Amino acid sequence: MDQDQLKRSAAQAALDYIAPKLDGSSVVGVGTGSTTNHFIDLLAGIKHTFNATVSSSEASAERLRGHGIAVLDLNAVDGVAVYVDGADEVNGARQLIKGGGGALTREKIVAASADEFVCIVDASKRVEVLGDYPLPVEVIPMARGLVAREIRELGGHPELRQDFVTDNGNVILDVHGLKIFDPTELERTLNNIVGVVCNGVFAAQAADLVFIAAAGGVETL
Repeated sequence: MDQDQLKRSAAQAALDYIAPKLDGSSVVGVGTGSTTNHFIDLLAGIKHTFNATVSSSEASAERLRGHGIAVLDLNAVDGVAVYVDGADEVNGARQLIKGGGGALTREKIVAASADEFVCIVDASKRVEVLGDYPLPVEVIPMARGLVAREIRELGGHPELRQDFVTDNGNVILDVHGLKIFDPTELERTLNNIVGVVCNGVFAAQAADLVFIAAAGGVETL
């Protein structure tokens, strides 16, 4: 089973899990990325069972609309029943690194708005300690140099993501060289740097449930 098939298996597990929970008034939060794209394609098969979606990125919103699924602004809904998204890394405490696609701020907002956060990954994303994957940090453009200097003081090696602007009009610094032994503390420390909009550590807003697809089946964490 190749990695794409594993991603689809994780997405199918999430769909099977959330489908019985939905009703005609439910709003489903949808994330961003290749694994989430599989979830969007599968969600189209049950679009008659829920009211609408909210999306963490313009790319996902476009894919949802392409399937005839309604996409609402988060401010227009009273609540989100469940948020389904992938991750770049996940540890045993269901803490994550996210933001490889650059939508980390909106992802964190939708996750915080949802009653339940379900993460879908293939087995290559599971790690003992977060940090092998470069940590994305969304930064207001004029603060890029300031934030980079502060991150170097923390032992990280920030690199500007070239030719990329977030849906919020900001830039991304991808931070290499960090071993994140205390995700909650690092998330808080980075967010306290002036000019940082959000960072890709999801510890305060860890996943409630993770489906990890491997060759032998899908593990629930």
